[in-house]
Amino acid sequence: AGAGSNPDDTWDTVWDSKGKLTRQGYIVWEAIPFKSLRFHGSAEQTWGIVLFRYIARNNESDYWPRVSSRINGTLNQEGTISGVEGVSPSHNMQFNPYTTARGFRALDLRDPVQPRLFNKTFQGRVGLDSKFVFHDSLVLDTTINPDFSQVESDEPQNTVNQRFEKFFPEKRPFFLENANFFEPGLTSVATNDLLLFTRRIADPEFGARLTGKQGPWNLGLLATDDRSPGRLVPVTSLFMGKRAYFAIGRVTHDIGKQSSVGAVYTDREFAGYYNRVGGLDTSLRLAKNWTATARSVVSSTLDQDRGYRFGADTNFVVDGEGRRFSNIFQYQDITANFRTATGFVPRTDVRHVFNYFHFYWRPERKVVLWGPELTSERIWDHNGTGLLYVVNADIAVMFRPNIVIAPIGGVQSDTLRPVDFPGLSFDRKFVEDFAGFVFKGNLSRQVTVNTTVIRGGTPVVVVPSGQLPVEGDETTVNETLTLRPFGALQIDNTYILDRVVHNPLHRSAFNNHIFRSKWNYQFTRALSLRVIAQYNNLLVNPQFSSLQTTRNVNLDFLITYLVHPGTALYIGYNSNLQNVAPELCARLPGTEQCDPNGAGLLRGPAFINDGRQFFVKVAYLFRR
Repeated sequence: AGAGSNPDDTWDTVWDSKGKLTRQGYIVWEAIPFKSLRFHGSAEQTWGIVLFRYIARNNESDYWPRVSSRINGTLNQEGTISGVEGVSPSHNMQFNPYTTARGFRALDLRDPVQPRLFNKTFQGRVGLDSKFVFHDSLVLDTTINPDFSQVESDEPQNTVNQRFEKFFPEKRPFFLENANFFEPGLTSVATNDLLLFTRRIADPEFGARLTGKQGPWNLGLLATDDRSPGRLVPVTSLFMGKRAYFAIGRVTHDIGKQSSVGAVYTDREFAGYYNRVGGLDTSLRLAKNWTATARSVVSSTLDQDRGYRFGADTNFVVDGEGRRFSNIFQYQDITANFRTATGFVPRTDVRHVFNYFHFYWRPERKVVLWGPELTSERIWDHNGTGLLYVVNADIAVMFRPNIVIAPIGGVQSDTLRPVDFPGLSFDRKFVEDFAGFVFKGNLSRQVTVNTTVIRGGTPVVVVPSGQLPVEGDETTVNETLTLRPFGALQIDNTYILDRVVHNPLHRSAFNNHIFRSKWNYQFTRALSLRVIAQYNNLLVNPQFSSLQTTRNVNLDFLITYLVHPGTALYIGYNSNLQNVAPELCARLPGTEQCDPNGAGLLRGPAFINDGRQFFVKVAYLFRR
């Protein structure tokens, strides 16, 4: 875990535990082998320790020793364990081979005007993950032909009528572990800007990662390939079969206990083109409640479309956290030609100022806390044109037991320039107010809800060809409902609504409904079942929107027998249905050839199965 408020919880290793219910509560035994830990093998050692317990039904966090919210950080308030003598982590080596077999059916959209369905009855695959520990704290992880069949699908988000890329978090174990060594510890509060976003590496055949700490030095190196760029293009493309190569490095030096300076470098090479980013970063503890982080990097890019470009990205954050207050101030300056092919920076050519503040009174009675939350945000381009401003406020009130209510209101503006939307000959500014509320909490031990409803304005950018963006009225609903009928079963349900009405004519442009239900049943400690069902329904008025009416149903089943991390059996099945026409595309008269002047994939009134997979995966962990 880091020293700040955002611990790294990706660490996963072999350890043993058991529990027992008693009349007074429960008892838990845990045993972690020394070779699962990272420490220097000195004769007598003093270790830091923080014990943490989270009680979900009360939203209660308990620590030993006491961790004060008046101090920013957790590990800087640790207790100590003394008397550890004569132990060594040993030179840990791990080998984790796997084999998988699958049969599948998929829709090939590499050529958008020539879609096709293809099947494979059987496909085998083998791979190997390994881990080597040097000097007690340097860890080399390697992977050959990794497989992520068992990884859970993404939580749904609204991606309709969005001008910028949406962020979906990484879930693959190889890329999650020790990820904190690579990111400078500073991300945009508002936009999730990252210099390393490993989802850009979609289909690696090999990878190696070296991470660790030696004295005041912290090191992270990652090298991998990616086969997907050469597999997602038409067979006639010059890039067919080619792969991209990634190299990422970061080194930091501790200053005292809670400050550091560092350097970062990322590189993506593909078919003679490249994107390289490098720069410096720092994290400084200003006081027990205040931390400042800064990053300044430059990019050098050569690509097929725009040739050579050089850009810069500077980011600065001051973060203050206390028992009653929180304040986050951020400034970003990203030039128009900055690009990171290894990261996530959805918007360039911006000067961005963001500030969030809250102050809570804490009666600690039926009302646990209450107080205002204020957010302000302003974006200009480098010509001085105002692109966006947001001002919103709410009053958050928390009741016992763990119920939060917060009415929200505010105003925002979006400015579209001719460079943003084809056909615009002048800057078009949209000003919209919005209002809504948040309601969340544990209604009982079995029921948890989280509801956000917002009604406001939005520019409609998914307009038919030849039309310009118009103002729209938007209603959004995000609802999650978690049910725990009994101890072994948890049901997580999500519902998302995005409805946009053409403001001048008061006619619906589109309605987007997403429903997802995930069921987890734990038969025993080792055996579990996960079922995920998701339904997407986008209803479109073609008079006001360029989108197509689409309906999609996805079902995902996974049985897991997990002996311990690394040793497991997975049996899975996934099926996807869409309202795709059986003929897939408009055909040339009298032939089976798709019309190259057609619209590509055709939508129909009924569902067809355009993708399914059945797989069995076995993995075994060898340690010595």
